[in-house]
Amino acid sequence: MSASTIDSKIFRQWLADGEELAVLDIRHRAAVGYASPLFATNLPADHVEAEIDRFIPRKSVRTVLADDGSCVAEQLVERLSGHGRSQLFALAGGIPEWTKGGLEGLPTFDTPGVDFSLAIRDAKGTPVITVDELVALKGQGADVIVLDSRTVAEFDKDHVPGAISVPGAELVLRFADLVPSPDTRVIVSCAGLPRAIIGAQTLIDAGVPNKVAYLHDGTKAWREAGLAPEIGRTAAYGPASEDAKRFAGEHIARLTEGDSFPRIDAATAAAWAKDDKRTTYLLDVRTPEEFAEAHIPGSIASEGGQLLGVAYRTIAVRGARVVLIDDLLGVRAATTAHWLQRRGFEIAILLHDFQSASLDAA
Repeated sequence: MSASTIDSKIFRQWLADGEELAVLDIRHRAAVGYASPLFATNLPADHVEAEIDRFIPRKSVRTVLADDGSCVAEQLVERLSGHGRSQLFALAGGIPEWTKGGLEGLPTFDTPGVDFSLAIRDAKGTPVITVDELVALKGQGADVIVLDSRTVAEFDKDHVPGAISVPGAELVLRFADLVPSPDTRVIVSCAGLPRAIIGAQTLIDAGVPNKVAYLHDGTKAWREAGLAPEIGRTAAYGPASEDAKRFAGEHIARLTEGDSFPRIDAATAAAWAKDDKRTTYLLDVRTPEEFAEAHIPGSIASEGGQLLGVAYRTIAVRGARVVLIDDLLGVRAATTAHWLQRRGFEIAILLHDFQSASLDAA
């Protein structure tokens, strides 16, 4: 075993020591699926050299590459070590060696979204509705609305018929525009469980007046019941009205009561990003369209709803500082911070006036 290769025993120690650590699962996306078993950032081997700086901006961070046992990780370590990444290591035997004793008790890089959301459900008693119950309500002409908390792109592929696309971090901000009556029953859906449970509990904890539940197993359950999904952008959130913003401001205060996050400015964020002793992510949690119009230089578009369920797809360095960037209202950042802190992330918030003429779009 070379000096740039570590065995499973050392990897276990690194996962538990609390120091900054980056892990990249470099297998093909189809093989990784929902990130099991590591729940680390998936960056396929043929993308590593071009994109590693985006995911792991500080070159001196301990970084482990895990492959499919093909020794591609060792080859990448050798190539990249000549570009200033002296703390780059390959996991000996890759994922096959890591999992040879079975998955039970196997440590993970990040908390799996399903585990986190189920813990929320069990602790809070989040209400649930099944596909059969939803179909029955619709058949009875009940006043019910389905809010799909996935990304708009996922919604476009398929969704429960009649649902409205509202990514998770947007739920509180857009709620009053989409659900004008307090008597409307609100069902939050996603592809399965995590984002639906978190979305439903967000609305409940924010104190919306409506009866809220999540759809068990979301679109997956809808298809498994033999029901045809709807395809395309049939209904999506629009610009938040002033009434919706007022509603969101009042209700986000209820959700985040007791939360406390440092508020920083753009200059501080830039200084943190240049710190050669600590990794900092500057994550813009607004919509992709807002980010494209204007954003803080050096920040990364990272929808808050995605961070809530699958943070590891963006945050490849455990122990890093995470700066969440939002507009001056800060509803998306507050929602995201509220849940990410409970997953152990160190959070700071940067609220910015993106209408300011002084902003230089990158």
